[in-house]
Amino acid sequence: MSITATYRQPAVLWIATGVTLLVLIVAGLGIGAVSVSPMAVLQALAGQGDAINIAIVRDLRLPRVVLAMLVGCALGSSGAALQGTLRNALAEPYLLGVSGGAAVGAVLALIVGVTATAAVPLAAFGGAVVAVLLVLALARAAGGARDPRTLLMAGVIIGAFANAMILILLADVSPERVRGALWWMAGSLSDASWLRVGWLAVYVLLGVALLVTRGRLLDVLALGDDSAAALGADVGSATRQVFLISALLAAASVSAAGLIGFVGLVVPNIVRAFGVVRHRALIVASALGGASLMLLADLLARTVRAPLELPLGAITAVIGVPVFLLRLRRLR
Repeated sequence: MSITATYRQPAVLWIATGVTLLVLIVAGLGIGAVSVSPMAVLQALAGQGDAINIAIVRDLRLPRVVLAMLVGCALGSSGAALQGTLRNALAEPYLLGVSGGAAVGAVLALIVGVTATAAVPLAAFGGAVVAVLLVLALARAAGGARDPRTLLMAGVIIGAFANAMILILLADVSPERVRGALWWMAGSLSDASWLRVGWLAVYVLLGVALLVTRGRLLDVLALGDDSAAALGADVGSATRQVFLISALLAAASVSAAGLIGFVGLVVPNIVRAFGVVRHRALIVASALGGASLMLLADLLARTVRAPLELPLGAITAVIGVPVFLLRLRRLR
């Protein structure tokens, strides 16, 4: 491949990502029980046009669209960071059990009476950190802390354990709350509000910014432990930092929208296919790509069987499982 083609690929990626994101934003605001044309959507965003369209677009759909974008940014960027740190194209919060641990923390906080919307992500963060430590300890005990298959098996085990813990915690609550919790675990943006968007934006923007500032460090870690240490990097400290930041992002997304998998797996692999290898650009592109994928998944969840709404996690799994199997086959 020529040098010109190598530099042209990332430019194509940024243009394609920007156009796709804008199209999906307009589609998310316009498509629903009441359809609103793209021109009417733009007018409603500016506070002009029909009053009903303004209420639908700005009050009902815009918070949901923004929430979907924030969740996608969190999952896409954390997946890119984990894949770079572990040098494992299959690493992502859901498959590594991080999202499951975050769900345990969030459910436990709600059961004990923590009602502050902004405080639930902190409880989820605690559960995510515990899950990260357990996955790494289990993989290390099996003698494969860096082996993709060992990490995946450890993540599956911890994820199954997290689901069991959630069911145990919900054993003595009312059937209505159990149904609500199970629906939330499957992923949903139906409770979107500007309050939820506000606190999630704080966590996501902070987490993505912290990952971007560690982009060069991730480039070094991707060379391997020995090479990174030879270049002066503190591998252990750097790995822990990336894991904690990724756990924060996963916890924030789980507390806002429930368990949503495979976004952090699919998007970074697509971005790399366009020739992006530097982690600063990779994290930003994965955040934007994750936002696009979440908008698409939420649009499908609302429209495929309208007026019923499908679980968001099921939509992302349908999209992500084929990619996962393809990557797993290539690793073999």
